[in-house]
Amino acid sequence: MNTRALAVFGSTLWMLSCHKGSAPPPPAPTVQVTAVIQQDVPVYREWVGTLDGFVNAEIRPQVTGYIQKQAFREGTLVQEGNLLFLIDPRNYKDSADQAKSTLDRNIATLAKARLDVQRDKELIAAQAITRQQFDNDLAAEREAAASVEQSRAALRQAQLSHGWTQVTSPIAGIAGIVQVQVGDLVNTSTTMTTVSQVDPIKAQFNISEVEYLRSVQGNHWVEAGESAERTLQLILADGSVYSHRGVVIVINRQVDQRTGTIAVQGSFPNPGNVLRPGQYGKVRAAINTRKNVLLVPQRAIVEVQGASQVGVVGSDGKVDIRVVKTAEQVGPLMVIENGLSAGDKVIVSDLTRLRPGMPVRAVPASDSTTASAEPATGGSSPRGQ
Repeated sequence: MNTRALAVFGSTLWMLSCHKGSAPPPPAPTVQVTAVIQQDVPVYREWVGTLDGFVNAEIRPQVTGYIQKQAFREGTLVQEGNLLFLIDPRNYKDSADQAKSTLDRNIATLAKARLDVQRDKELIAAQAITRQQFDNDLAAEREAAASVEQSRAALRQAQLSHGWTQVTSPIAGIAGIVQVQVGDLVNTSTTMTTVSQVDPIKAQFNISEVEYLRSVQGNHWVEAGESAERTLQLILADGSVYSHRGVVIVINRQVDQRTGTIAVQGSFPNPGNVLRPGQYGKVRAAINTRKNVLLVPQRAIVEVQGASQVGVVGSDGKVDIRVVKTAEQVGPLMVIENGLSAGDKVIVSDLTRLRPGMPVRAVPASDSTTASAEPATGGSSPRGQ
């Protein structure tokens, strides 16, 4: 390579190095931030609950016989007094007719006995009959009267049995699957179906002895009574929160010594009979209120080697990584015990690509990122403290 070529090559390298040195620095990355919230937060606790009908009426016949008819559709709403089944009534109708005939005969016998006594009173006054005959006729009248009362009782019983051949619903509710069918012979021990009153519906759950005592001494959320404040929420199996709140109606008389829990029953409105007996759900209630706690979006927290970290944008526009202590979850937010102050601007976008001291451009986070606080929840163990 000649001298001129080397000079040209060196000049080119010098110009390239000069151009590279004059390149502007890259722009600061954009991060989404939101201010630390400070507010009162109700602390909720959840317990696994089981739904049950407010009344569950097992339908059993009061008489023995063959089923002639099923008068309802399974799984539908029936009203109090609606006919459910018809048992063959012929034998019971014959028995009622026979009892009616016996009563009529005994009434006639009583009428004749009374006439005899009335006539005897006139005859004995004229000394036309003996006193013994008069006494015999009086006894016959009393016996005839007793027979009439006995016949009336037998007729009432026969009519009652005849009426029981029509098996009706004692309550308004949802009729369950039928356990018998037309033509089956049933008796008083046969369960034909079950009708459940499901509006309102009951939810039973168990709280610890400590939770019960704290409620009695504190906010009284477990106080029973239909007129009490509706403090209960129901979380269904799909995770949705039931739209109607419930109220505590029953607190069991004793603590289960095996588990250290006490059974509680709540009542929830159930328009449309959406909830059914046997469903599982979580019953939630506010057991305490934490005053002036700090809250940040849960997505702002990053776990690094067992420690919770939050990125904060300082007044100088640079990133500050802080270790924080978390507590209860409050919907999409998390309670922060220490490490932050009210008003701090925490980063809710990707924190893993940022480093302490890095300059950033902070923009307000979207509404979906900074959702408002919901009830704080905590776990519950049988002997939870």
